[in-house]
Amino acid sequence: MSENLKEFMDIPQQFVRDGNQFITRCTKPSQKEFTQICRAVAIGFAVMGFIGYFRETHSHSNVSIVHIPVRLAH
Repeated sequence: MSENLKEFMDIPQQFVRDGNQFITRCTKPSQKEFTQICRAVAIGFAVMGFIGYFRETHSHSNVSIVHIPVRLAH
């Protein structure tokens, strides 16, 4: 019984230990890295926006690639 309790208590301790190791390994990006990441994200947004706009304005079918259901409250 005490062995099971020890195992049960070891899981959160290991989780916290692994979390602390992860945080200490993380580094803040330099200004150059941050700029590159922002540029890549902006280009990705622009490309996906263009694809979505082009698909909406030039598609002749009512078939949607992605359907997001929206429920309006009555």
